Amino acid sequence: MFYVVGLGLCDEKDITVRGLEVVKGSARVYLEAYTSILMVQKERLEAFYGKELILADRDMVETESDEILRNADTEDISLLVVGDPFGATTHTDIILRARSLGIPTRVIHNASIMNAIGACGLQLYNFGQTVSLVFFTETWKPDSFYDRVKENVDLGLHTLILLDIKVKEQSEENLARGRKIYEPPRYMSITQAVSQLAEVEESRRGGTLTPDKTLAIAMSRVGGEEGQQRIVSGTLAELLAQPPEVFGEPLHSLVILGRRLHHLEVEYAETYAVDKEIWRRVAKDVYGCVLE
Repeated sequence: MFYVVGLGLCDEKDITVRGLEVVKGSARVYLEAYTSILMVQKERLEAFYGKELILADRDMVETESDEILRNADTEDISLLVVGDPFGATTHTDIILRARSLGIPTRVIHNASIMNAIGACGLQLYNFGQTVSLVFFTETWKPDSFYDRVKENVDLGLHTLILLDIKVKEQSEENLARGRKIYEPPRYMSITQAVSQLAEVEESRRGGTLTPDKTLAIAMSRVGGEEGQQRIVSGTLAELLAQPPEVFGEPLHSLVILGRRLHHLEVEYAETYAVDKEIWRRVAKDVYGCVLE
């Protein structure tokens, strides 16, 4: 059996009881380590699970899946992923490859940023399409995400923006020369994300992400223990003005609020507002939310 096991969002204890039983009973256990990260090192997972973990980077998962699936038709093999298994298309792809080989598969679900984002007080059924924001370079600044955000805004829906991470990435020079030299890990911050959003708005001029009229909620280390998780709400302009340390350690996520705001959403997120008066004023005057 080939298992894909969700690990949740925080540390070694977030695995489900069912997931832990599967891990303990597996002949080999792989840890997918590039679509997201946990807040603890691999060694802590190994100590808690009582199993050696084989790190599976992008190359292994995408081009060497035969090795991961080896003997999975006769013994249990597990692939561990941060969050929920269906949070990335990569995991869907390897499940399809296993099925094409006649290997039985099973998924063990867990919490992911897609549902834990509700910790900021926004109602999950008021979210639209989720988008990803990648690191801009001098020559590459993709802005197709803007259209998805606009579609959500036009429907009054919130937008979860997943911020880029770079793990085991190669520079263009090393990639061109075929050198297996990797850059240090990088995680996009709220400050960089909001700066890029402002740059795209300045270019598009569509009014979708106007900095002083767009409410947003910044979140970091969602699901973490007390003191780890951070929530900061305000206009995009207010978030951009905050010192980086306000947002805590990575991983960071950002939510752009939709215009179909419920007063309970506004009141809940107000707890985390940079300036409560500005938060309520923009919610009332720009978003048309009737506050009690």
